[in-house]
Amino acid sequence: MEQFLKNLNNSQLEATIHMDGPMIVIAGAGSGKTRVLTYKIAYLMTNNVDPFNILALTFTNKAASEMKDRIINIAGNDAKNLWMGTFHSVFARILRVEANKIGFTSNFTIYDSEDSQKLVNRIIKENNYDKEQYKYKLIFSRISSMKNNFITPKEYAENEDLLLSDKISNRSKFLNIYTEYVNRCFKAGAMDFDDLLLKTNELFSRFPEVLYKYQNIFKYILVDEYQDTNHSQYLIVKALSDKFQNICVVGDDAQSIYSFRGANINNILNFQKDFIDSKIFRLEQNYRSTKNIVRAANSLIKNNQKRLKKNVWTENKVGDKISVNRLITDGEEGRFVASSIFDNKMNNQLQNNDFAILYRTNAQSRSFEDALRKKNIPYRVFGGLSFYQRKEIKDVLAYLRLLVNSDDEQAFKRVINFPPRGIGQTTINKVSIEANKHQCSDYDFIKQHINKSKLINKSSSNKLIDFTLMIESLKSKSETLDVFEITKEVLKQSGLYKLYKDDESLQGINRIQNIEELLNGIKDFIENENNKNVSSFLQSVALMTDQDSDDDSDDKVSLMTVHLAKGLEFNCVYIVGLEENLFPSAMNLNSRNDLEEERRLFYVALTRAQRKIYLSYVLSRYRWGKLIESEKSRFIDEIDDDYLENNNRNPSSDFTKFENVSKRVGLRYKKLEKRPPSNFTKVKSSYGFSGFKENLVIGDFVFHEKFGRGCVVSIEGREENKKAEIKFDKNGTKKLLLRFSKLKKI
Repeated sequence: MEQFLKNLNNSQLEATIHMDGPMIVIAGAGSGKTRVLTYKIAYLMTNNVDPFNILALTFTNKAASEMKDRIINIAGNDAKNLWMGTFHSVFARILRVEANKIGFTSNFTIYDSEDSQKLVNRIIKENNYDKEQYKYKLIFSRISSMKNNFITPKEYAENEDLLLSDKISNRSKFLNIYTEYVNRCFKAGAMDFDDLLLKTNELFSRFPEVLYKYQNIFKYILVDEYQDTNHSQYLIVKALSDKFQNICVVGDDAQSIYSFRGANINNILNFQKDFIDSKIFRLEQNYRSTKNIVRAANSLIKNNQKRLKKNVWTENKVGDKISVNRLITDGEEGRFVASSIFDNKMNNQLQNNDFAILYRTNAQSRSFEDALRKKNIPYRVFGGLSFYQRKEIKDVLAYLRLLVNSDDEQAFKRVINFPPRGIGQTTINKVSIEANKHQCSDYDFIKQHINKSKLINKSSSNKLIDFTLMIESLKSKSETLDVFEITKEVLKQSGLYKLYKDDESLQGINRIQNIEELLNGIKDFIENENNKNVSSFLQSVALMTDQDSDDDSDDKVSLMTVHLAKGLEFNCVYIVGLEENLFPSAMNLNSRNDLEEERRLFYVALTRAQRKIYLSYVLSRYRWGKLIESEKSRFIDEIDDDYLENNNRNPSSDFTKFENVSKRVGLRYKKLEKRPPSNFTKVKSSYGFSGFKENLVIGDFVFHEKFGRGCVVSIEGREENKKAEIKFDKNGTKKLLLRFSKLKKI
């Protein structure tokens, strides 16, 4: 037996050394799935499988990089030849080679989400569509969903159900926007993130010889986090593995939490149906958490009906019970968490980075930030603006993108008049109109046809020509200079560096520091990747994920949503805001599938903890400036009492505070005994489910116990006879008498 295999337990070993045929590894939280995946690839290599014939797909570049480093340590430098990376990076690599078959050049641009959303917004404005009816972020999200489900504009146009849905929702122009978006991307020589999968599927389905080529290259395929794959990813993996059937997928159905991104839990649930002769391996020993945490998580997730059989266990110590804490308001919740972290640090000699505060939505961070600052506890909020999303960085990258692909519409529009060079928006619009007439990009129109244009005056023409001459000069230099040197030239010739250097404000100083850091990053890229190519650098940036950008080296408390916490672990975890309609979210209470995903999300939160968990909920929470009473999350009650410890300190005093709060905001309340039980009855508000008294206007969003979320379409009548016509997301249009409506405004 190879020496490195001695580090594995029996279950891990069995999964690692099984080589041929389809197999699924069901890996419970903290059970060492990454080790198994890493060792399995190393084992294949030590058993004479050529690394060029191994495809390993992950969901972050960081995970792929760390795994490859570990494999190199075990199997040697030949592991550098592995096809390993994210779905998007691997298939972008294939598309670079095969792009000409589907009408693209190998230097196609990759649009990130911001680029794509801006293009959608521009199309909506240019066509004078109602921006309230056609909100560009929602439209782009729908386009993304269509692509991930392999629905092209042509197929969309032939789908009567989709067209009817658009008509009912008053978005009958969606197909026009979708079609124009696809055409504009193609004209600009650009693909968005979803295209990297869609076009790969198109490539394999239209060109069987290309599929056959890559089937023979990828004789062994391994997929990490298989529960997070979407339909498009599923189709690609299924097609590539069809010849040799040597496919190994690793994942945990209990941690499938990304349906909003298109992830389909049925991919992992139905794997054994897709591959009839597949072997199943279970990794059930948890190495991360205490017995109490593992058992509590098991007792929660058993409430889900859709799940694969497994029994996670651990040999770790029993540990503390999970602390359940009832607070009065979200402000008090923040102070409680900050004080608890401070006390834990002092009493248990812990560092700030031993702690994480996990919440359902980003908006919840405020009270914890305020409280931590007052305690002088350093913290980091994850999920904020990442480095490569900052304006000054995107400006520099846009210039670099034009050097690689001058047809890139988004890059062109971003920098044509930045820094300001006297080219107004009216002129830019005229350029776009003329370019459309000539069936070319805006940039090519300026180069080839602008002198013949009657729409654009001589002064504006000269400024536009000067811009293209600068870009052409930089393009010429980029053929001999590396990405670091050409970026310095871009900063100098474009005037960007001078613009920010001359700005002595704090914002200007920060921006110039960010630009300097970008240059440092480019240097690192050249040294670590041994690649000086501008196009390669831009691709590495475009494929960055939030996880890849995070720097976890500083000693700070981590604040993040549960979604961002997946894959991480901390000594102590605070899971906050555990109230009905918050966690679980009010948006996910309309179906069993949605509710089960919310439960899986809470399961993920619980299993991030190594030693100690604090749960907290409040009796009242501010929403849109109003204090609304809250109800404890059902998920707390779904954990077996044996693993919980309730810390409702001085409940009589707590209730007195709540009673006072209730009086201030005009809530009805029920008088309780002097020592009310800790699970005292939820009081009803005068504007809650007992009757609706808030002012409603057309366009407001509301929530109904039975019908879910909806939007107010019309209002009629007065006072007690006032009615609202509401279009619900999943239950059609209803007309409700407001005083009996059981509505909540959201």
